[in-house]
Amino acid sequence: MKSYWIESVSKEKKTFPKLEQHEKADVCIIGGGFTGLSTAYYLSKENKSVILLEKSEICSHTTGHSTAKITSQHGLFYDYLIQSLGTKQAKQYLEANEKAIKNIEKIIKEENIECEFEKKDAYVFTQKEEEIPKIKKEVEAVKSLGFPAEFVDKLELEMPILGAIKFPNQAQFNPCKYAQGLVTAMENKNVRIFENTKVVDLKSKDNIYEIIAENGKTINAKYVVLATHYPIINVPGYYFLKMYQSLSYIVGVETKKEELNGMYINSELPTISLRSVKEGENTLLLVAGMDHKTGEKIDLSQSYEKLIKVARQIDPSCKVKYQWCTEDCISLDKIPYIGEFSSLMPNVYLGTGYKKWGMTSSNVAANIIVDKIMGKQNPYEEVFTSTRLKPIKNYKEMGNMLKEVVNSLVIQKFKVPIKTLKDIPKEQAKIIELDGTKVGIYKDKDEKLYGVKPVCTHLGCELSWNNLEKTWDCPCHGSRFTFFGKSIYDPSIKDLEIIEIEEN
Repeated sequence: MKSYWIESVSKEKKTFPKLEQHEKADVCIIGGGFTGLSTAYYLSKENKSVILLEKSEICSHTTGHSTAKITSQHGLFYDYLIQSLGTKQAKQYLEANEKAIKNIEKIIKEENIECEFEKKDAYVFTQKEEEIPKIKKEVEAVKSLGFPAEFVDKLELEMPILGAIKFPNQAQFNPCKYAQGLVTAMENKNVRIFENTKVVDLKSKDNIYEIIAENGKTINAKYVVLATHYPIINVPGYYFLKMYQSLSYIVGVETKKEELNGMYINSELPTISLRSVKEGENTLLLVAGMDHKTGEKIDLSQSYEKLIKVARQIDPSCKVKYQWCTEDCISLDKIPYIGEFSSLMPNVYLGTGYKKWGMTSSNVAANIIVDKIMGKQNPYEEVFTSTRLKPIKNYKEMGNMLKEVVNSLVIQKFKVPIKTLKDIPKEQAKIIELDGTKVGIYKDKDEKLYGVKPVCTHLGCELSWNNLEKTWDCPCHGSRFTFFGKSIYDPSIKDLEIIEIEEN
């Protein structure tokens, strides 16, 4: 199923042509999610000529599959920030995201965008006694930064709650309708958008960048913005050593109950996030969570069922209407990378590593990037510096990430499973050995076989099978491919090698 947000704009969605000739612009933005669109919007106000390239359709990936909470409340995060970076930078992070909420509201009002924008309080709650001290400590941390957070022990949710931290005056909206509003606001403003245009390379010559599309057409621009969710260029940024990706799942259930007055997420694992939206005369309750590292070798088949079970605690008679998944990048220190891509590539910028809080983070990124292009100092850029070389606090995750890379690149290549085609259940896949070669084979409901070389086209890691979404996922850097080999999530830009399968 598609996400509710994408379905909600399917009839009135604006479409754009594919790049079919060589072009020039002041700025080329690669990626048509919120980071790319917001950056283009702000640059249009600065009279810069902009070309935005999207490999598929505007907001068809992470942006269009989010829960669309516009909030500075990013889990139990601020005590961690204070301990890791100190009070100054923790406050910068909070103020930057609070400013982003105001920025988005201002754009909506000035451009008259109908996108179901609503002010709501945001809560991190718990159902476990051992989490209460963490929440109370977070309340004190946030208060020390000058924000009016508070501890509450009662919520409107029809499930047992022991306590929560409340962030007042946050917001939610329909991200795809907001995106359509941004696109409309940029019409006739020297911004050109091209869809179904995949970028495959970037070259520099005489202080000008040549951005090369898959069909060989090029854009020449002085400035480049990598707004591709995960940077599609490996060197010299080396972000594949500094980030990993995580998948989450979302169900949308129709309920007769009233809309929720707030937005909610729990502090313990597994993650459960809740918000609601009005859909006609009914309420659509969105329940998200069941996070896991992309490519992790676990059984995912019950993820949606577990979320539906949570929804039925709130309304036993609810009807499931939507199911979708989403993926986001997480930096090893949990802070987004925003700013210069690398000191070795001047005038190339990026925003990534939003840790599933991209509604505000993308606006923060757009403002920092535009200020850099315009030669201005942004008051919040210090905490997000993308070229930072600070000691990594999250040693455990760093160890896990390097272990996955080593296992996928070397060890697993020698652990060859002995399987036969008959062992593969219908609508599932396995990696088997055929004539000394590892092959990923998917069997559909009619027992048709689809073979691929199960090696990520990004950096050669061995892929894992996602038995819920029916995709080949990379445990190293989060690239994802369909069962027939098509690249659907960055950082990979090439499809998998197809292998013909014949039954003996």
